[in-house]
Amino acid sequence: MEKDFFAHPTAVVDEGCTIGKGVKIWHFTHIMPGCTLGDKCNIGQNVVISPEVVLGKNVKVQNNVSIYTGVTCDDDVFLGPSMVFTNVTNPRSAVNRKSEYARTHVGKGATIGANATIVCGHDIGAFAFIGAGAVVTKNIPSYSLWAGNPARQLGWMSEFGHRLNFDKQGIAECPESKEKYKLENGSVHKI
Repeated sequence: MEKDFFAHPTAVVDEGCTIGKGVKIWHFTHIMPGCTLGDKCNIGQNVVISPEVVLGKNVKVQNNVSIYTGVTCDDDVFLGPSMVFTNVTNPRSAVNRKSEYARTHVGKGATIGANATIVCGHDIGAFAFIGAGAVVTKNIPSYSLWAGNPARQLGWMSEFGHRLNFDKQGIAECPESKEKYKLENGSVHKI
């Protein structure tokens, strides 16, 4: 039977996972049973994807990322090198808390930078941008830009990854796409 994805010979792909067409799985990566990878995902070197994880289409997972049970990502998400998801809020080696895994959802088009940490149970909105090294301890609104430890909001980002500068009417234009955005009541949406 011919497969519709590429897996490097050093990768371990367990039976019982669902892998979409055009997926690339690189060196020393482990894809565990019960997870789902959408079409055209690119899974970097030394990645672990645990059971029940769901990745949408075209998700880019850079090297050294562990995606634990409880995490779901929509289409077009970027997970930077060595970023971290947690799945238990109070882990102890001697206490089994597998029944307490907290859920984390990453919205469409979001970016999580290198070495960022997402504390479990906090969702990342669509097209949000988490800077390198940030530690996320709360839910992140769509289109928002966050950095620091703990992460703080610095502004808003376009779908093309540019900082948005709003005028007095709450309108901003992406310098690359020329798409317009509206800021009202503490949230941003594309016009």
